[in-house]
Amino acid sequence: MAHEATVRGLGVGIGEDGPETPVVLLAADGRVVPIFISADQAQSIGHALRGEPFKRPLTHDLFVEMVAEFGGAIDRVRIDGLAEGTFLAKLDAEQYTNGERRTATFDARPSDAIAVALRVDCPILVDEDVLDRAGRSPEGFDIRQEPGQEPERDRGED
Repeated sequence: MAHEATVRGLGVGIGEDGPETPVVLLAADGRVVPIFISADQAQSIGHALRGEPFKRPLTHDLFVEMVAEFGGAIDRVRIDGLAEGTFLAKLDAEQYTNGERRTATFDARPSDAIAVALRVDCPILVDEDVLDRAGRSPEGFDIRQEPGQEPERDRGED
C-alpha cells in the first residue's frame, strides 16, 4: 500500500557526505521521511516549492516541457523502495497518440522524481514498506521556516 505524501520542506542534516547535507522531507501517514539529496537537486526542488522560475530552464523544467511536447504527461511519482540506504523511485507517465493511451514507468532518483512532481503538481506516493523502514516521527525533526519561505506544498494528504 502506498500513501500520498507532501513535501514538508528542504533542510540540512548529517548524512554520509558529512554535516550540512541537503535533505528533502516527505510527510506521509503521520511520519516524515528524510531523503538526502545533492545541492543541485535541493536548488531545483526549492525553485519548484517557491514557484520561482529560473532565468533559464533547469533540467527538470526541460524534461517536463519535452514530455508535454511529445503528448505525454507525468501521472504520479512513487518512492517505492529502499536498498542499502538508497531510496528508489519511479515516474508513471502516459502518452496519447492517435487516440490511444500508452503508459510507461521509468526508474528515477527520488530527488528527480520529486522535482518533476512539484512542477507538474502530480501525486507523490510513498510505499508502506519505505515508511516503515525510514519514516520518523515529525517531533524528531527541528523544522523551522526561513523568513519568506513558502509553507509546505499540500497534496490533499492527512
